[in-house]
Amino acid sequence: MLWSNPIVQTGAIVFSVLAGLSLIVLRLRAGKRPTTLKKIVIPPLGMATGFIMFAVPVTHIPWLWGLSAFGTGMLLFSFPLIVTTSMEKVDSNIFVRRSKAFIAIMLVLFLLRLMLHSVVEQYLSIPQTGAIFYLLAFGMIVPWRLAMVGDYLRLQKLEA
Repeated sequence: MLWSNPIVQTGAIVFSVLAGLSLIVLRLRAGKRPTTLKKIVIPPLGMATGFIMFAVPVTHIPWLWGLSAFGTGMLLFSFPLIVTTSMEKVDSNIFVRRSKAFIAIMLVLFLLRLMLHSVVEQYLSIPQTGAIFYLLAFGMIVPWRLAMVGDYLRLQKLEA
């Protein structure tokens, strides 16, 4: 089967590492410019298009597994991101400020994901593993971004 090919598995891990590092770099660069409501809301909306993958049968997983992955992202993995992300108003602009622990937390979450990936892929195909971790990541991002929207609106209200 194509998915059990070691080259495909290595490629999936390399792609994950590059995507994770890119995410960290983008998040760090974003803190240097003012944010807007649009910049906070668009990434999860864009990421939501990934649900299209479930139209392909090879990515199908049991509902309970999907709900568990999504719930784990919401309840466990979003918490460190919410705690380490804050906003501050400078003049009339609002900036996202992360604590110095943000990079460490992102790296730990990423390493944890890689370690879990090797365990999960023993029982699931690579596409199913990708589906599980997509749901985990989406579950992590939604509450984080909702918390950011709340902070943004609170700071915007202070101006009025």
